[in-house]
Amino acid sequence: MAKPAQGAKYRGSIRDFPDFNPSQDAETLYNAMKGFGSDKEAILELITSRSNRQRQEICQNYKSLYGKDLIADLKYELTGKFERLIVGLMRPPAYADAKEIKDAISGIGTDEKCLIEILASRTNEQIHQLVAAYKDAYERDLEADITGDTSGHFRKMLVVLLQGTREEDDVVSEDLVQQDVQDLYEAGELKWGTDEAQFIYILGNRSKQHLRLVFDEYLKTTGKPIEASIRGELSGDFEKLMLAVVKCIRSTAEYFAERLFKAMKGLGTRDNTLIRIMVSRSELDMLDIREIFRTKYEKSLYSMIKNDTSGEYKKTLLKLCGGDDDAAGQFFPEAAQVAYQMWELSAVARVELKGTVRPAGDFNPDADAKALRKAMKGLGTDEDTIIDIIAHRSNAQRQQIRQTFKSHFGRDLMADLKSELSGDLARLILGLMMPPAHYDAKQLKKAMEGAGTDEKALIEILATRTNAEIQAINKAYKEDYHKSLEDALSSDTSGHFKRILISLATGNREEGGEDRERAREDAQEIADTTSGDKSSLETRFMMILCTRSYPHLRRVFQEFVKMTNYDVEHTIKKEMSGDVRDVFVAIVQSVKNKPLFFADKLYKSMKGAGTDEKTLTRIMVSRSEIDLLNIRREFIEKYDKSLHQAIEGDTSGHFLKALLAICGGED
Repeated sequence: MAKPAQGAKYRGSIRDFPDFNPSQDAETLYNAMKGFGSDKEAILELITSRSNRQRQEICQNYKSLYGKDLIADLKYELTGKFERLIVGLMRPPAYADAKEIKDAISGIGTDEKCLIEILASRTNEQIHQLVAAYKDAYERDLEADITGDTSGHFRKMLVVLLQGTREEDDVVSEDLVQQDVQDLYEAGELKWGTDEAQFIYILGNRSKQHLRLVFDEYLKTTGKPIEASIRGELSGDFEKLMLAVVKCIRSTAEYFAERLFKAMKGLGTRDNTLIRIMVSRSELDMLDIREIFRTKYEKSLYSMIKNDTSGEYKKTLLKLCGGDDDAAGQFFPEAAQVAYQMWELSAVARVELKGTVRPAGDFNPDADAKALRKAMKGLGTDEDTIIDIIAHRSNAQRQQIRQTFKSHFGRDLMADLKSELSGDLARLILGLMMPPAHYDAKQLKKAMEGAGTDEKALIEILATRTNAEIQAINKAYKEDYHKSLEDALSSDTSGHFKRILISLATGNREEGGEDRERAREDAQEIADTTSGDKSSLETRFMMILCTRSYPHLRRVFQEFVKMTNYDVEHTIKKEMSGDVRDVFVAIVQSVKNKPLFFADKLYKSMKGAGTDEKTLTRIMVSRSEIDLLNIRREFIEKYDKSLHQAIEGDTSGHFLKALLAICGGED
């Protein structure tokens, strides 16, 4: 069993079995496989309740008692995923890694994801043991085999990692941190082309502690996280490897939580990944992985495995998981610390918000107005020209074009576009032509028109706009519809949901920084879910979530985790329902990370059968000059595909072309 560092708590889910008797265990396994069929339940119960060290003793005793190889017998008796999982548990960790890598580079094609996962995440000592185990098991040199099966910068970085020579000194030189930040910046962002060697040298050799400080300083210096620079400067498997290294430097447990989530989400399960991680981390950091999984994905690892697998395979995985963090009293105290650290990071990160649509250089409203008139004159419409002009001008420039169009031709550009275009493209182009506050006002009006109310649209707009934006929307709504927004909301919604929306629609959120003492009081106010009725709880949440500043609310959420062991979002989902729950969750997600909130909305608008074109259009139009570039980064980070790819796969024709122009690039 892997020893925890001196003074550190053991964080594996599998421990040494007390009163261990290897001869008795060998006999139990022999009897379970004797005769016709095998007792799979007995096999999995025994193997998952022994540590790896104890399993090796059982193997030796089995051979002494019966003259047979236990692993060979298990392979013969078991099949499929269950066999792979049990046999994986029976190998010493370094030999299990060696087998995974051998399989990854054998035959046609290479499993680069497996190579990346193992070599990016293992410690120096684990790498040295892996190299020795590979040599012993296959009588081959691991470096030579990997070199022969990979190429380019990807191969170079793998070779660096294979040396197992990452610095391990916890004493960090501030001067060297600054130098590395400068070297990385100059090797990527400031250079025509990229100096990959600098990225390889620094990320492949510096200590974890040092690199964490480098990443923090890089963000402060450049205004973007190191991951964004890696995505912009590197590509292919090399880019994926470097991103994995960065994730493991930040938090190995979070890296594996994410890998496990992705292995099980969506259609089909990536069983090889699931088996490899559950086996390799069961005696290292499974408890940490579970905590982060629960905090990050709001469901336990246990429940996801339970819903995604079956049979003895499922039972074995659940034994390795070691507990259900959704069960009452099971959510670890340490999880609070994990979430708290996440908030600490988000509180210091000041990422610059950037749109994708910027003012056009050499702007000529006269030429643009004439080109648009020509594109709509006569038979047929030149949609390409319309898209090219409107999607590449800022909103302020589009207003100038409207004015110039009217002065030149005595015609209303909006009316002409409406008569020439149709469907999704018309909605998108006309949306881009409207001033932002008037566009939002129109979306709110449409959400309340006719039979039924589009609560999702109301929530999305009112929960995410700044005070200045809300005040401008109020003014535009009154101007365009001769009725106050508050009156419209009052007549179209009801109960607590109405009160929350009206509170948000005042645009009166505090704008100062955080007040720690008050944050603790606010956290206590909403943490007490037992006093008063549901209505009282909703009122308390409303008074705090709808009025406090974003920086202050981040601190409230942090204090809330400290007090309750739960993320505030989890409590809202548990204690509330319907539109009230949805609006509070939207506020919390917006406070935590607004670009990620919109990235999630965009993903949901395009996943599954059919596309929610209204949501897709509304977000692309409204965020194009604010933070769409940040939304793109969050999208690829969370969903492993770019927003550009998602749009390409889900839309078509001129609508697709216009959306891609606004998207502003492929990540």
